Amino acid sequence: MATYSSIRYNFTLPQASTTSGTGNALELIKSITCSGDSTISFVDGSSDVVFDNTYRTYHIKFVNVHPSSNTTTFRVNFRDGGSSYDASKTTSFYAASHTEGGSHSGPSHSSGASQGNGTGVQSIATSIGNDNDESFCGEMWIFNPSSTTYVTHFHTVCQNSNHSDTSALEIMGGYCNTSAAIDAVQFSVSTGNFESGEIRLYGIR
Repeated sequence: MATYSSIRYNFTLPQASTTSGTGNALELIKSITCSGDSTISFVDGSSDVVFDNTYRTYHIKFVNVHPSSNTTTFRVNFRDGGSSYDASKTTSFYAASHTEGGSHSGPSHSSGASQGNGTGVQSIATSIGNDNDESFCGEMWIFNPSSTTYVTHFHTVCQNSNHSDTSALEIMGGYCNTSAAIDAVQFSVSTGNFESGEIRLYGIR
């Protein structure tokens, strides 16, 4: 009979995969390099994107996304089967910050960056700087977007170096207030475009 001592190190942790369909815990579906785009979209069935009931959870990584304009806001919206990104959303946005000079604020709720059953774009990261060394990184989770029974929940955590030499941690969560399947997600900036960085879509079985 096996004992704990003999088996405690005898296992392999799940590994992220760089190809789809390999059966690992985290499977890369598509990676998009930002290069002068005004919007970046992941649409089910388009450009090798899967965003349906193949996966119950979708994970999106934002890696050193750098905008062309200063003091811009990174945003998201969802499509619920039509042609427009206007799914109704109820969200809550919180932020905490600390400057290079040592002052700080928050954590605090931002009513201006939150929505109550709104259809407009949703803020994810705000006041992002466009100096050569400034960018933001973060992640987004979207849960069971193909469900036609329950609303689609999502949340984001982003860390950005904003225009006033400040480290800002911003957290947003909410749900698409519709029982229609969410079949696409689109990212945009409030001014200018995406100059560089990567946005990666993963599926989790």
